[in-house]
Amino acid sequence: AGPLEGRTAIEVGPGPGGLTRALFLEGAARVVAVERDERCRPALAAVAERYPGRLDVRFGDALAADWRGLLAGTTGKPVIVANLPYNIATRLLIGWLEAEPWPPWYDRMVLMFQKEVAERIVAGPGTKAYGRLAVIAQWRAKPQLLFQLKPEAFTPPPKVASAVVLLVPRADPQPPCSVTVLGRVTAAAFGQRRKMLRQSLRALVPDPIAFLEAAGIDPTLRGEVLSIADFAHLARVLERWPKVAPLER
Repeated sequence: AGPLEGRTAIEVGPGPGGLTRALFLEGAARVVAVERDERCRPALAAVAERYPGRLDVRFGDALAADWRGLLAGTTGKPVIVANLPYNIATRLLIGWLEAEPWPPWYDRMVLMFQKEVAERIVAGPGTKAYGRLAVIAQWRAKPQLLFQLKPEAFTPPPKVASAVVLLVPRADPQPPCSVTVLGRVTAAAFGQRRKMLRQSLRALVPDPIAFLEAAGIDPTLRGEVLSIADFAHLARVLERWPKVAPLER
Protein backbone atom coordinates (compact mmCIF):
# COMPACT_ATOMS: atom_id res chain seq x y z
CA ALA A 1 0.00 0.00 0.00
CA GLY A 2 1.27 3.49 -0.87
CA PRO A 3 1.50 6.34 1.65
CA LEU A 4 -1.63 7.93 0.15
CA GLU A 5 -3.67 4.73 0.30
CA GLY A 6 -7.35 5.59 0.55
CA ARG A 7 -6.74 9.33 0.96
CA THR A 8 -7.81 12.38 -0.99
CA ALA A 9 -4.97 14.45 -2.44
CA ILE A 10 -5.13 18.14 -3.33
CA GLU A 11 -2.99 19.14 -6.29
CA VAL A 12 -2.29 22.65 -7.58
CA GLY A 13 -1.12 23.12 -11.15
CA PRO A 14 -1.23 19.50 -12.37
CA GLY A 15 -0.33 20.52 -15.94
CA PRO A 16 -0.47 17.45 -18.21
CA GLY A 17 -0.93 15.15 -15.21
CA GLY A 18 2.45 13.58 -14.53
CA LEU A 19 2.24 14.04 -10.76
CA THR A 20 -1.48 13.24 -10.85
CA ARG A 21 -0.78 9.77 -12.22
CA ALA A 22 1.92 9.27 -9.57
CA LEU A 23 -0.57 10.15 -6.82
CA PHE A 24 -2.92 7.44 -8.02
CA LEU A 25 -0.05 4.96 -8.24
CA GLU A 26 0.75 5.81 -4.60
CA GLY A 27 -2.76 4.81 -3.62
CA ALA A 28 -4.74 8.07 -3.62
CA ALA A 29 -8.45 7.29 -3.67
CA ARG A 30 -9.28 10.70 -5.11
CA VAL A 31 -7.38 13.68 -6.48
CA VAL A 32 -8.83 17.18 -6.52
CA ALA A 33 -6.75 19.27 -8.93
CA VAL A 34 -6.89 23.01 -9.58
CA GLU A 35 -5.45 24.09 -12.92
CA ARG A 36 -5.49 27.51 -14.57
CA ASP A 37 -4.24 26.53 -18.03
CA GLU A 38 -7.08 25.37 -20.29
CA ARG A 39 -4.55 23.76 -22.64
CA CYS A 40 -4.20 20.97 -20.08
CA ARG A 41 -7.82 19.84 -20.46
CA PRO A 42 -7.19 17.03 -22.98
CA ALA A 43 -4.27 15.53 -21.03
CA LEU A 44 -6.13 15.67 -17.73
CA ALA A 45 -9.24 14.23 -19.36
CA ALA A 46 -7.11 11.23 -20.41
CA VAL A 47 -5.97 10.76 -16.81
CA ALA A 48 -9.58 11.00 -15.61
CA GLU A 49 -10.58 8.34 -18.13
CA ARG A 50 -7.81 6.06 -16.85
CA TYR A 51 -9.04 6.53 -13.25
CA PRO A 52 -12.84 6.88 -13.63
CA GLY A 53 -14.64 8.81 -10.91
CA ARG A 54 -11.44 9.54 -8.99
CA LEU A 55 -10.07 12.75 -10.57
CA ASP A 56 -11.89 16.03 -9.99
CA VAL A 57 -10.32 18.85 -12.02
CA ARG A 58 -11.38 22.44 -11.43
CA PHE A 59 -10.17 25.06 -13.87
CA GLY A 60 -9.50 28.43 -12.26
CA ASP A 61 -7.19 30.48 -10.05
CA ALA A 62 -5.84 28.51 -7.08
CA LEU A 63 -5.51 31.75 -5.09
CA ALA A 64 -9.29 32.19 -5.28
CA ALA A 65 -10.17 28.54 -4.62
CA ASP A 66 -12.68 27.59 -1.91
CA TRP A 67 -10.75 24.59 -0.60
CA ARG A 68 -13.36 23.47 1.92
CA GLY A 69 -16.03 23.75 -0.77
CA LEU A 70 -13.98 21.65 -3.20
CA LEU A 71 -13.75 18.92 -0.57
CA ALA A 72 -17.47 18.74 0.22
CA GLY A 73 -18.44 15.14 0.89
CA THR A 74 -14.84 14.03 1.43
CA THR A 75 -14.18 11.84 4.45
CA GLY A 76 -10.93 12.38 6.32
CA LYS A 77 -8.47 15.22 5.90
CA PRO A 78 -6.72 15.47 2.51
CA VAL A 79 -3.02 15.70 1.82
CA ILE A 80 -1.85 18.69 -0.25
CA VAL A 81 0.74 17.44 -2.73
CA ALA A 82 1.89 19.88 -5.38
CA ASN A 83 4.68 21.23 -7.51
CA LEU A 84 3.50 24.78 -6.87
CA PRO A 85 3.66 27.46 -9.56
CA TYR A 86 6.61 29.48 -8.29
CA ASN A 87 4.96 32.87 -8.88
CA ILE A 88 2.16 32.14 -6.36
CA ALA A 89 3.79 29.50 -4.13
CA THR A 90 4.43 31.73 -1.11
CA ARG A 91 0.96 33.30 -1.19
CA LEU A 92 -0.67 29.86 -1.38
CA LEU A 93 1.42 28.56 1.51
CA ILE A 94 0.68 31.58 3.72
CA GLY A 95 -3.03 31.18 2.98
CA TRP A 96 -2.94 27.52 4.05
CA LEU A 97 -0.88 28.30 7.16
CA GLU A 98 -3.21 31.11 8.23
CA ALA A 99 -6.32 28.96 7.76
CA GLU A 100 -8.97 29.26 10.45
CA PRO A 101 -10.21 27.43 12.40
CA TRP A 102 -7.06 25.58 13.42
CA PRO A 103 -6.11 22.67 13.27
CA PRO A 104 -6.67 23.08 9.53
CA TRP A 105 -8.78 21.23 6.98
CA TYR A 106 -5.75 19.35 5.61
CA ASP A 107 -3.62 16.60 7.19
CA ARG A 108 -0.23 17.68 5.84
CA MET A 109 1.46 19.33 2.88
CA VAL A 110 4.20 18.01 0.60
CA LEU A 111 5.18 20.91 -1.64
CA MET A 112 7.86 21.76 -4.15
CA PHE A 113 9.24 25.29 -4.09
CA GLN A 114 12.06 27.26 -5.59
CA LYS A 115 15.08 26.24 -3.47
CA GLU A 116 15.49 29.70 -1.94
CA VAL A 117 11.86 29.73 -0.78
CA ALA A 118 12.22 26.25 0.73
CA GLU A 119 15.29 27.44 2.64
CA ARG A 120 13.32 30.41 3.98
CA ILE A 121 10.60 28.08 5.30
CA VAL A 122 13.00 25.98 7.38
CA ALA A 123 15.51 28.73 8.31
CA GLY A 124 16.51 29.27 11.93
CA PRO A 125 17.11 32.50 13.88
CA GLY A 126 20.30 34.33 13.07
CA THR A 127 20.47 33.12 9.47
CA LYS A 128 20.10 35.22 6.35
CA ALA A 129 17.04 33.27 5.19
CA TYR A 130 15.18 33.65 8.51
CA GLY A 131 12.16 35.89 8.26
CA ARG A 132 8.38 36.15 8.38
CA LEU A 133 7.81 32.98 6.34
CA ALA A 134 9.95 30.90 8.70
CA VAL A 135 8.15 32.23 11.78
CA ILE A 136 4.62 31.58 10.46
CA ALA A 137 5.55 28.18 9.01
CA GLN A 138 7.40 26.93 12.08
CA TRP A 139 4.87 28.26 14.59
CA ARG A 140 1.94 26.56 12.92
CA ALA A 141 3.68 23.51 11.44
CA LYS A 142 6.74 21.31 11.59
CA PRO A 143 8.50 21.92 8.26
CA GLN A 144 11.19 19.58 6.98
CA LEU A 145 13.23 20.00 3.81
CA LEU A 146 13.09 16.52 2.25
CA PHE A 147 15.34 16.82 -0.80
CA GLN A 148 16.55 19.16 -3.54
CA LEU A 149 16.30 18.89 -7.30
CA LYS A 150 18.61 20.41 -9.88
CA PRO A 151 17.15 22.20 -12.91
CA GLU A 152 18.14 19.24 -15.11
CA ALA A 153 15.46 17.16 -13.39
CA PHE A 154 12.81 19.03 -15.38
CA THR A 155 11.96 19.42 -19.05
CA PRO A 156 12.45 22.17 -20.00
CA PRO A 157 14.89 22.93 -17.15
CA PRO A 158 14.04 26.08 -15.13
CA LYS A 159 16.68 28.65 -14.24
CA VAL A 160 16.54 27.79 -10.53
CA ALA A 161 16.99 24.73 -8.33
CA SER A 162 13.96 23.31 -6.49
CA ALA A 163 13.32 21.61 -3.16
CA VAL A 164 10.51 19.59 -1.60
CA VAL A 165 9.24 20.50 1.86
CA LEU A 166 6.99 18.49 4.19
CA LEU A 167 4.81 20.56 6.53
CA VAL A 168 2.89 18.78 9.29
CA PRO A 169 0.45 21.10 11.14
CA ARG A 170 0.92 21.53 14.89
CA ALA A 171 -2.36 20.76 16.63
CA ASP A 172 -1.77 23.46 19.25
CA PRO A 173 0.88 26.03 18.26
CA GLN A 174 2.79 27.38 21.26
CA PRO A 175 2.82 29.88 22.75
CA PRO A 176 -0.78 30.59 21.66
CA CYS A 177 -1.53 33.84 19.84
CA SER A 178 -3.52 35.23 16.93
CA VAL A 179 -1.93 34.27 13.62
CA THR A 180 -3.07 37.61 12.20
CA VAL A 181 -1.31 39.54 14.96
CA LEU A 182 1.74 37.33 14.57
CA GLY A 183 1.79 38.34 10.91
CA ARG A 184 1.71 42.02 11.87
CA VAL A 185 4.56 41.62 14.35
CA THR A 186 6.79 39.75 11.93
CA ALA A 187 6.00 42.14 9.07
CA ALA A 188 7.13 45.06 11.25
CA ALA A 189 10.20 43.30 12.65
CA PHE A 190 11.48 42.11 9.28
CA GLY A 191 10.33 45.13 7.27
CA GLN A 192 13.53 46.86 8.39
CA ARG A 193 15.83 43.93 9.11
CA ARG A 194 18.89 45.91 10.09
CA LYS A 195 17.11 48.14 12.60
CA MET A 196 16.72 47.36 16.29
CA LEU A 197 13.27 46.31 17.47
CA ARG A 198 12.85 49.59 19.36
CA GLN A 199 12.83 51.26 15.94
CA SER A 200 11.23 48.68 13.64
CA LEU A 201 8.20 48.12 15.91
CA ARG A 202 7.19 51.79 15.82
CA ALA A 203 4.73 50.77 13.10
CA LEU A 204 2.87 48.72 15.73
CA VAL A 205 2.99 50.74 18.95
CA PRO A 206 3.82 54.35 19.77
CA ASP A 207 6.21 53.32 22.55
CA PRO A 208 8.03 50.18 21.37
CA ILE A 209 10.55 50.27 24.24
CA ALA A 210 7.81 50.01 26.89
CA PHE A 211 6.11 47.31 24.82
CA LEU A 212 9.28 45.24 24.45
CA GLU A 213 10.19 45.63 28.10
CA ALA A 214 6.71 44.43 29.07
CA ALA A 215 7.30 41.39 26.87
CA GLY A 216 10.73 40.77 28.40
CA ILE A 217 12.52 41.35 25.07
CA ASP A 218 15.67 43.48 24.82
CA PRO A 219 14.73 46.56 22.72
CA THR A 220 18.24 46.67 21.20
CA LEU A 221 17.87 43.26 19.54
CA ARG A 222 17.04 42.81 15.87
CA GLY A 223 14.14 40.67 14.71
CA GLU A 224 16.43 38.18 12.99
CA VAL A 225 17.74 36.89 16.35
CA LEU A 226 14.35 36.27 18.01
CA SER A 227 13.04 32.72 18.27
CA ILE A 228 9.64 31.53 17.01
CA ALA A 229 8.44 31.50 20.62
CA ASP A 230 9.68 35.09 21.10
CA PHE A 231 7.60 36.31 18.16
CA ALA A 232 4.50 34.43 19.31
CA HIS A 233 4.97 35.90 22.79
CA LEU A 234 5.24 39.41 21.31
CA ALA A 235 2.03 38.82 19.37
CA ARG A 236 0.30 37.64 22.53
CA VAL A 237 1.41 40.77 24.42
CA LEU A 238 0.34 43.01 21.51
CA GLU A 239 -3.16 41.51 21.59
CA ARG A 240 -3.50 42.82 25.14
CA TRP A 241 -1.54 46.06 24.72
CA PRO A 242 -3.46 49.26 25.63
CA LYS A 243 -4.81 51.24 22.75
CA VAL A 244 -3.26 54.63 22.08
CA ALA A 245 -4.98 57.25 24.23
CA PRO A 246 -6.84 59.91 22.25
CA LEU A 247 -5.27 63.36 22.07
CA GLU A 248 -6.60 65.90 24.55
CA ARG A 249 -8.41 68.81 22.98
